[in-house]
Amino acid sequence: MKIMPGEFSRRRFLEGAALATGGSLMGQSSSEIPKRPLGRTGLQTSILGVGGYHIGSAKDLAEAKQIIDEAVDAGINFFDNCWDYHDGKSEEWMGSALKGKRDNVVLMTKVCTHGRNKSVAMRMLEESLRRLQTDHLDVWQIHEVVYYDDPDRIFAPNGAIEALEEAKKQGKVRFVGFTGHKDPEIHLKMLSRNFPFDTVQMPLNCFDATFHSFETRVLPELNRRGIAPLGMKSLGGSGEMISKGAITPAEGLRYAMSLPVAVTISGMDSPAVLHQNLEIARGFHPMSAADMQALRDRCKADAADGRYELFKTTKKYDGDVGREQHGFPSSKELPA
Repeated sequence: MKIMPGEFSRRRFLEGAALATGGSLMGQSSSEIPKRPLGRTGLQTSILGVGGYHIGSAKDLAEAKQIIDEAVDAGINFFDNCWDYHDGKSEEWMGSALKGKRDNVVLMTKVCTHGRNKSVAMRMLEESLRRLQTDHLDVWQIHEVVYYDDPDRIFAPNGAIEALEEAKKQGKVRFVGFTGHKDPEIHLKMLSRNFPFDTVQMPLNCFDATFHSFETRVLPELNRRGIAPLGMKSLGGSGEMISKGAITPAEGLRYAMSLPVAVTISGMDSPAVLHQNLEIARGFHPMSAADMQALRDRCKADAADGRYELFKTTKKYDGDVGREQHGFPSSKELPA
C-alpha cells in the first residue's frame, strides 16, 4: 500500500518495523543490556536510554508508566527529560512512573533558559525537581544549544553556566552538561570555554558522518577529555531514515550504539517500540569497523545534503522557547 505524505506516524512505522525485523515482541531474550561508564562520573549507564520527549507522546499516563516500568525491569537505567517537553507533561509522567524506582536510575533533565539569566535557570530546576518527584538530578544539561550566539549568552555574567555551578554546590545536581543538534561548530565553541562539563549530548547516526558531522568533529574531543558522550537521533529524530526506507531500526540503533558513547537515547512512545529496541540492545555486540563504514558508504548519497537530518538543516526540531528568545516565530505561528 502506498503511504501518502502525512499518513505515516512515527509510532506506526516503528511498530511495523519491529514486526518486520522478525523480533518477537513478547518472547524476549534473557541477555542483559550492557552498561558503560558515564565518562569520569563513576556511574554506569545502560547503552540504551529512554528519551523523555516521547514519553509525553504516549497514549496516556498508564502507557507511559508501562513503558518506564518495563524499561527499568529490563535493565535500562538512563532516563532523559527536559523542562519544556510537552509543557512539563513529560517530566510529570516520568516522575510519577519512577516513584519507588528513583534510586535505581540515572535521571537527567535539561534547562531551557535560551540566553536568560541564572535566576530563570534555578527556577526551572525547582520546577523540574517537583515534576520529577525527586530532590536531586543525576545530570542537568543546558538544553538546545543550537544558535551561534548561545555559547556567549550561556557564559555571560549571571548566565546559565553559573546556575550549573550553583546547583552542584547546593547538591541538587550531581553532574552537568549541554545538548544541541544543529552544528558541531557550536558544540566546539562551548567546549572551547574549558568548563568542566561531565556530559554532552548530540545527534549520532550513520548519516551524520557525511554531513556536519558530530561523530568526526565532536566525539573524539569528548573522549579525549573524559566527558561522557550521549547520543541521540539515531533514526533521524522522527524516524525519517526508517520511513524513507534508507535503513532499518536495527541498523540505525546498532550503528549508534557501536560508537564510543556512554548511552544512546531513543524515543519510545509505545511498548512495541520499547520491545523492538530491547531486542537490539540485549546482548549487544558492536558492529565491526568495516560494517560501520559499509553502512556509512551506503547512506552517503542520501546523507550528503541533510535531507534526513532535518534537525541540522531546518527549524523543525527547534523548540518554541528558544525561537522566542532568539526572535524567530514559534512553530504555532508558521503556516501548516
